[in-house]
Amino acid sequence: MRTEALCQAQCDGKATKHLAISKKVATFGAETTIRQMTTLNLPPYDARLRGTREKPEIFDFLRRRYVALTPEEWVRQHFTHWLVEHKGYPQALMGNEMELRVGEKRLRCDSILYNKVLQPRMIMEYKAPTVAITQRVFDQIAAYNTLLHVDYLVLSNGLQHYCCRTDYEKGGYEFLPEVPDFGAL
Repeated sequence: MRTEALCQAQCDGKATKHLAISKKVATFGAETTIRQMTTLNLPPYDARLRGTREKPEIFDFLRRRYVALTPEEWVRQHFTHWLVEHKGYPQALMGNEMELRVGEKRLRCDSILYNKVLQPRMIMEYKAPTVAITQRVFDQIAAYNTLLHVDYLVLSNGLQHYCCRTDYEKGGYEFLPEVPDFGAL
């Protein structure tokens, strides 16, 4: 049983499918194929989808373009929408898939929140809902922080969300009970 409302619209001269995501399951695809994405522990939003059943795409409002719809991208889009729409984070101070370079080495942060003078303030790392948030995942984002020196680190697989504040004086991290509103940063 399909629980979402589907409509056709025009966007940038291309036919685009807008999907009002239900709280249970989001589906995308042709009549005979339904691609199901995992229900997340995040509020639903009106996702803009297009593409084929083999190569679905979702609109990334921060990058202002369509990107491949993967389980990790599903989490990224829901999480960034939640930060902007429910936590008051300014869209203009956020970026998705931000590349970092240190000498020959290149790293890519899933999302970064900048302050008003465009210095990184928060790093966000996403995993697919089927990927557990482990010490290895935390070590990955901590490695990024050795380059950026941000105040906050956030990890999410869409089901579990972890936020910690960097304590540079003690050389550690303080885990917070929830991701703070932007005004509380």
